[in-house]
Amino acid sequence: MSALTQMRPSFIAVCGLMIAGTVIAASDASKSAIRCDYSVVEFRRYVIKDGERAHFAARFESFFPEAIQQTGAIVAGEFMERANPSTFTWIRCFHDMDDRARLNGELYYGPVWKEHRTQMNDLLADSDNVLLLRPLDPQHGVTVLPAVDPLTEPRGAQGIVVAQLFTLKADALNAFPGQAEASFASYRDAGAREAGILVTLDAKNNFPQLPIRTDGPYLLWLGILPDNDTLEHRFTPLAERAAQSLSAAGLLRRDPELIILDPAPRSRMRWRAGW
Repeated sequence: MSALTQMRPSFIAVCGLMIAGTVIAASDASKSAIRCDYSVVEFRRYVIKDGERAHFAARFESFFPEAIQQTGAIVAGEFMERANPSTFTWIRCFHDMDDRARLNGELYYGPVWKEHRTQMNDLLADSDNVLLLRPLDPQHGVTVLPAVDPLTEPRGAQGIVVAQLFTLKADALNAFPGQAEASFASYRDAGAREAGILVTLDAKNNFPQLPIRTDGPYLLWLGILPDNDTLEHRFTPLAERAAQSLSAAGLLRRDPELIILDPAPRSRMRWRAGW
């Protein structure tokens, strides 16, 4: 990231997307998800220097979600990992791989990154743990919620996001989702709002300044929970049983990883009042 310089963000790209109708909001946009045709998803897990994660998150949320959105991409959520106090995780979505190359160029060669890159890079220990993903199918893309409203949500983003990461054997991508669906259905029955099922996107990195992992395939399940009680007493026991049963099926290379994510104050992906 530190080698990136300047190029102008394209406001026209966003206007064109909205005019073309590629952003489809439910009838009550304040409470419903915005369904978009984002076929490329980056699950980015940054290691921040000791004691600096809150500072990194504050700067990130102050300067970058809108800058990224103006190019035509979007930040679907940003989080603090509970088990890893130095890890800041965020999800960025693009409509396709061509957009990923072009829009990353507009951001990282543009004025916002040029102004803030030194401060951001000085807080980073490692930014290379990135999964390049796609929706499992059109019905399981990332849920993109309306931005946090500071007037109606003065406490900021609430709830808990859970990500269950499955490391698949090379030939297991077709069979595993069917085996896992009963477990995912039990998560929904326990009160989780499913926010996406994503799998490795097998594509060449067309913006090599930002490395991506090439040790897939992976499947990532995303869900949103209202509170710790639901997490501890309803969701986690189901996730632990699912991990055991799905590992025993012989399609995984290692045990599943359950990632507990606390939304940063402005994270779009969060629990919504009225759900």
